[in-house]
Amino acid sequence: MLLPSLAIIAGFALLVWSADRFVEGASATAKHFGMSALLIGMLIVGFGTSAPEMVVSAIAAMEDNPSLALGNAYGSNIVNIALILGITAIVTPIAVHSKIVKKELPLLLALILVSGFLLLDGSLGLMDGIFLVGGFFALVVWSVYAAVKGKKDALEAEMEEELKAHSMPINQAIFWLVAGLVLLIVSSKILVWGAVDIAHTLGVSDLIIGLTIVALGTSLPELAASVMAAKKGEHDIAIGNVVGSNMFNLLAVVGIATVISPMPSIPPEVLYRDWLVMFALTFILLVMAYGLNSKNPEINRIKGLLLLLCYIGYNAYLGISLAGV
Repeated sequence: MLLPSLAIIAGFALLVWSADRFVEGASATAKHFGMSALLIGMLIVGFGTSAPEMVVSAIAAMEDNPSLALGNAYGSNIVNIALILGITAIVTPIAVHSKIVKKELPLLLALILVSGFLLLDGSLGLMDGIFLVGGFFALVVWSVYAAVKGKKDALEAEMEEELKAHSMPINQAIFWLVAGLVLLIVSSKILVWGAVDIAHTLGVSDLIIGLTIVALGTSLPELAASVMAAKKGEHDIAIGNVVGSNMFNLLAVVGIATVISPMPSIPPEVLYRDWLVMFALTFILLVMAYGLNSKNPEINRIKGLLLLLCYIGYNAYLGISLAGV
C-alpha cells in the first residue's frame, strides 16, 4: 500500500501546483484577448478552480469508477463550504458585498434541488448527464449576461487587482494554460489510481474515498485561493470561488462523468446523507451571506468555526458508519 499512498501524495501536490498554473495562465490569456475582469472572475477563476474535480471525475468515470466521480463532486462541495470557507472565515472574517455573488447563492441552492430530484430514482442516466451539461452551458450564458449587466460590481474591482498582480506576456500565459492542463491530467490519473487501489485494499467503497480523500485533495486549490483572497481583503473573490466551483461541480463535473459512464445504481445514502448535508450547508451559507438583521452581513469567526465543526461532524459520521459495517 506504500506505492498507492505515495501516488496520492504526489498526485495531490502536482494537482494543486498545476491547477494554480492553469488558472493563472487561463486568466492572463483571457485578459490579453480582451475579456473583462468581472467575466474572468466569474468564469475562468470561479470555474477554473474546479478543473481538478472535472479532470479527476472524468478519468474516474473513464476507468469505470463513476461512484468515485460522484463522491468527488459532492464531497468537494461539502469541503468548499464547510472546510474552506470555515477556515477562511476563522483566518479573516468574510464580508459579502458583490451583488452577483448574492445572486449566485440562490441559484446554487436551486441547482442542488435539481440534482436531488435527479437522484430520486436512484440512478443518473445518459439523459441526466446531457441535461446537466446543458445546464452548465446555460450557466455560462447567464454568467456572461450578469458580467455585462454587473459593471462596477465589487467583484470586478477585486479581480482587476488580482490580474495586475499576476500579469504575464501572452506567450507565457498560453504556455502555462497548456502545460497546466496537461499536468492536471497526469496528476489526476496518478491520484485516481492511488485512491482506487487503497479503497480496494481497505475494502472501502469508491464513493467514500471520493467523498473524503479525493474531495479534500481536489479542493486544495480553492482553499489556497480563498484564504489568500480573504487575507488581501478580496472577500468577494474568496466566496465567489467557492460558489462558482460548487455550481461547476454540480453541472459540469457530475454531468461529464455521467455522460462518460452512466450510473444505473446509486447508493441511497448519497441522497439522504451526502446530498442532504450539501443542501443544508448551502442554505446555511446563503443565510450567513445575506444576514438576518444586518445591513453589512459577514461570515465572522464564530460562523466560520460553526462551518468547520459541521465538516468535522460529517466526516466523523462517515467514519462511524464505516466502523459499523
